[in-house]
Amino acid sequence: MSSELEQPFINELHEEDDEARDWDLLIAFNELRHREKIQGSKKVAQTWRMKERMKTVSVALVLCLNVGVDPPDVVKTSPCARLECWIDPLSSQKALEAIGANLQKQYERWQPRARYKQSLDPTVDEVKKLCSSLRRNAKEERVLFHYNGHGVPKPTVNGEIWVFNKSYTQYIPLSVYDLQTWMGSPSIYVYDCSNAGIIIELFRQFSLQRESELESALNGSTPRFGSPAPAVSSVRNCIQLAACGASELLPMNPELPADLFTSCLTTPIRIALKWYVLQNTGRLVPNITLDLVDKVPGQLNDRRTMLGELNWIFTAITDTIAWNTLPRELFQKLFRQDLLVASLFRNFLLAERIMRSYNCTPMSSPRLPPTYQHPMWQAWDLALDICLRQLPTLLEDENAQFHHSPFFTEQLTAFQVWLSYGSEKRNPPEQLPIVLQVLLSQVHRLRALDLLGRFLDLGPWAVSLALSVGIFPYVLKLLQSSARELRPLLVFIWAKILSVDSSCQTDLVKDNGHKYFLSVLADPYMPAEHRTMAAFVLAMIVNDYKQGQDAALQGNVISNCLEQLSDSSASLRQWLALCLGKVWSNFDNARWCGVRDRAHEKLYVLLNDPSPEVRASAVFALGTFISVTDRSDQANNIDLGVGMMLASVGNDGSSLVRKEVVVALSSLVQQFESQFTNVVVQWMEEEKQKEKSAAVTGEVPGGWNLVSGTTAIQPSITNSTGGSFTSNDSFSGESSTVRRTHSSSTLAGTTFSSVYMTVWKVLVQLALGPHKEVADMAKQIVNTLKLKATLSARPTHVMQNSKACYSAPSSPSNTAPIHGTPPHNQFHEEHLTPGPTMKRDFSSPHLSGKANSYTSPHPRAKKLLSDKNSAMIHEEKEEEPRNLRQTSVTTEFFEWSCRHFAQPLMRLSEEQDPESSSHHKREFRFLRNNNVRQDAREEQLRAGFNRLDVEVFVNKNQGIPAVIKFHPYEGHVAVADKDGICFWDWEQGTKVNYIYNENLKNTKITAMDFINPHDESLLLCGTDDGSVRIWRNYLSEGYDGKELVSAFQAINDLIPTVRRAGLVLDWEQESGMLLASGDVRIIRIWDSQRETKVQDIPTGAESCVTSLASDSFGRSLLIAGCGDGTVRLFDRRLAPSECRVMTLREHNRWVVKVHLQKGSEGKIVSASNAGDVRFWDPRFTESVRTLNLTQGVTALEIHKHADVLACGSPNQFIGVYNTSGDNLSTIKYHEGFLGQRIGAASCLAFHPYKVKLAAGSTDSFISVYSTPVKRS
Repeated sequence: MSSELEQPFINELHEEDDEARDWDLLIAFNELRHREKIQGSKKVAQTWRMKERMKTVSVALVLCLNVGVDPPDVVKTSPCARLECWIDPLSSQKALEAIGANLQKQYERWQPRARYKQSLDPTVDEVKKLCSSLRRNAKEERVLFHYNGHGVPKPTVNGEIWVFNKSYTQYIPLSVYDLQTWMGSPSIYVYDCSNAGIIIELFRQFSLQRESELESALNGSTPRFGSPAPAVSSVRNCIQLAACGASELLPMNPELPADLFTSCLTTPIRIALKWYVLQNTGRLVPNITLDLVDKVPGQLNDRRTMLGELNWIFTAITDTIAWNTLPRELFQKLFRQDLLVASLFRNFLLAERIMRSYNCTPMSSPRLPPTYQHPMWQAWDLALDICLRQLPTLLEDENAQFHHSPFFTEQLTAFQVWLSYGSEKRNPPEQLPIVLQVLLSQVHRLRALDLLGRFLDLGPWAVSLALSVGIFPYVLKLLQSSARELRPLLVFIWAKILSVDSSCQTDLVKDNGHKYFLSVLADPYMPAEHRTMAAFVLAMIVNDYKQGQDAALQGNVISNCLEQLSDSSASLRQWLALCLGKVWSNFDNARWCGVRDRAHEKLYVLLNDPSPEVRASAVFALGTFISVTDRSDQANNIDLGVGMMLASVGNDGSSLVRKEVVVALSSLVQQFESQFTNVVVQWMEEEKQKEKSAAVTGEVPGGWNLVSGTTAIQPSITNSTGGSFTSNDSFSGESSTVRRTHSSSTLAGTTFSSVYMTVWKVLVQLALGPHKEVADMAKQIVNTLKLKATLSARPTHVMQNSKACYSAPSSPSNTAPIHGTPPHNQFHEEHLTPGPTMKRDFSSPHLSGKANSYTSPHPRAKKLLSDKNSAMIHEEKEEEPRNLRQTSVTTEFFEWSCRHFAQPLMRLSEEQDPESSSHHKREFRFLRNNNVRQDAREEQLRAGFNRLDVEVFVNKNQGIPAVIKFHPYEGHVAVADKDGICFWDWEQGTKVNYIYNENLKNTKITAMDFINPHDESLLLCGTDDGSVRIWRNYLSEGYDGKELVSAFQAINDLIPTVRRAGLVLDWEQESGMLLASGDVRIIRIWDSQRETKVQDIPTGAESCVTSLASDSFGRSLLIAGCGDGTVRLFDRRLAPSECRVMTLREHNRWVVKVHLQKGSEGKIVSASNAGDVRFWDPRFTESVRTLNLTQGVTALEIHKHADVLACGSPNQFIGVYNTSGDNLSTIKYHEGFLGQRIGAASCLAFHPYKVKLAAGSTDSFISVYSTPVKRS
């Protein structure tokens, strides 16, 4: 063997082929758009908003003290508790009035705007008058009834409390039933008396009794017609707080106030300090007296003071206890619905703790679970201790500085620790309500917002929790802040909130919160990440919300977005376009503002963006741009111009973009429905004429047959992703046949009718595309237009002799029924008359198969325009054609894009997380891959002198094998026949799965490869109509097993020949580039990351391309073998017109294989079906070695790493050779007792690493051959 030729193979064996190579390899088609369905998140009903907010607007303070006279049923201790509202009732003659005034002041601390009425030692009539008056004035709002019964007997078992007669000589019972009647609902009752719990139980009984009576009264009476039924007062909508149980007495400890329960409810900090000092255990600071407690400095509403800070901490702790203890719905009702009710229930938690220490159990309705032993009370005790420790110093020295409590800092730290391990499966963090409390504190705000953002980032469940705790009004108020350091945090938080609950848009607009995000978006110093979130927030504000659109438009959102469309951040460009699309969606004012700013022209640039999401967003924005309802000449010109640009991206490589193109073009079709119908009528006539012409012409001689519109619907776009639009069709003849709405108008030199025809052809092309979802969407529009065109064309053909132009679609109600004698035109006779006379589908007639097989190998339109569609027409022919607005197509691209913000953004993705299961699986795969490569090296070294004829697997395939491929690292081989791919486990000898490729009828698979074989493999399939499909889960059994990852038209305008190459593909895993050619004069290069065409290289040949090879490492050299025997070399770094650097012409026949050896030498190997194999040095135009193997080669394959090649002969044998031309093996028979002769080889493939040869033959058998097993 010549050392010059052997060296590349030897060098390859010493390449760095270790595990690190796999980690560095690109993983293609693995973005979210490939792994997820393009759907929005499921909308979960949000319960955090109060269904109805209430206010306690009236308060009745009823005090029954009878100062100086003890009630007869209570024996008081001596001394006993005396203070009422912190006043000794025996200290003055007007003590009762002072107590009432003090109680009112204590309540006013919690609700200063309520209407207060005192009733001191009242009678029944006074109570009735008071309650009725307050209810009348309160209307539907809440009324509070505070009852102090320290001077009257205990409540009775019959449900009565006590008041006085006018002369104060008797105690008069007042029925709670009557009290319910006067108070109505909603109401809240506070009972500060012994045995108060009995009232709660009887109150419930009375409520049920009352409801039963009202229902009976309603059922028994028949209201007059039209008169409203009387409303049943919901007495259940009443809240009660009782000082003690049904059989308990109030504490009489002289160190405590007599109204201990009222003190807890209205002056919680003062009573908490006193009670804490009275406890002898747990205190860190001794010598604190009750007198000192009354001198705690500060104001309750000033957080900078000791008293204010204690009140702030107390609020945070009681809120936290309630949120962590109560059911969410009950928490919302009691702690978020009504300011006064929330305050009373916070303080009630303290009352339970204090009064339980004196053998009293406060009760409530609704009932609360016990909270007096909650761990957060320990934090409260510590906060009291820290404050009291400073108290003596502060009182002695006026200049002493007050040191704030570390409570909030410590709680935020605890929250931060929870976040380090937090997940949905764990209990919610206890400190969440505390985070809410510190949001409005300048000291803790920045850290609190940061932690809150991290919590919200955990997912929608975390957002819902934060909203349920009451975070919304706080973050809404913070939008009034001008602090720049808060902007990134607030924008992030609001993006999270709106991604879960879009209804917040109304609150933002109402409070002018949208201006905050407009300023963030317009801030050039703000990072692109945060401007992206601001654009998302604005898009959510204007989404289907007219007031939001109007507010954003006034804030110059359109100009702000347009100015940043060239930003380097793809995510920002995407959301700017989406925001624009939502701003002017169904909003003419914004649309015309965009016209003035030339918004549509600026969006055109994004149609060529590297990011498919950005391109889809631009199409989305242009689609809503042309949905304006105000029609005018200017609007029509603009819309048709946008339509032409949208048509130019109809062949985009991403189905994400093409779906949006269909939706956008459907808007255009809706606006110009009658014009499109006319164009379709003309198109159908033209197709009929072309078919007749093709039938007369017959076969075109020569190596190439140029296919006109007679054989397939020609795409209108030749440079679909390059931004420029050119039409392959001439529309000069349309002016005489199609009536125009504005005959004198022009659009950049293009007639209106040509625009309609261009858009129509793009829609047809999309309906015939390889991606089923895109095709189904386009078919809805195409089928509806064809139906309308068929129905509208019939009467116009009667006027053909008078050369009348096509009219707008007429209503069938104004024409003769479509039955009876068919019209003169044969086309419509064939397609509208049911029965045996029908010969062709509802389509252009040439698609029915009359054209010569050479000129029409792929009638792509036949699938779209099938008998099913014909049947649809017969079914609906006598009905009104469907309106296109009723068949509008939509996507969830915008909603899917919104999902991004609902998912964790700060956390590492599962692929990036080294501790995730997916990372461990990938690590295992890469170790396996390395072992496969290492184990194969010995085989590769011996391949050049070993036989390769041991048949280790043989089986009969479902169809004749067309392409066969080994998986590099797994034990299966993929075998493609005409319509599908069968997977065989050649090591175990079993069939694994079979999948259908879903290609069009009369097309076949001509190319196949594995994408990402080193990781989770995808299967690439190319068919001879130029389409490519990429499948995931191809080994999963069942119809729903495989998933279509991507599909696109790799090559348009395939030019059929007598002998066809079909679609030829070469996949570069290292670069993610897909090279496509075949029956065309170009080699097209697709970038899988961008999903767009990056280069069209003219081959310069007058024949098809039969084989491709490329230098995937250097990414510059490209080799193409052609049907005329030439081998053409291209340098991809040069301009397309200059990149063909060499043409090798020593072959005289069809080139079956070109191969580029890896390594520094880069030798080229080519073979023709004449059996000559030539080795080339790319520096020279003459081959450096030639091997003449056998005549009539049907398939040839060269091993990538070993010194071996194989060729198949039509004479039913396979020859295996080394590169010196030595025959290593000749395979003629299958192994076994009845070893039969092998069929003519239809395809061959070497394993990428192992020395294994797979062969498929025309008798449908597939075999795998190996070198002899090495005996130990």
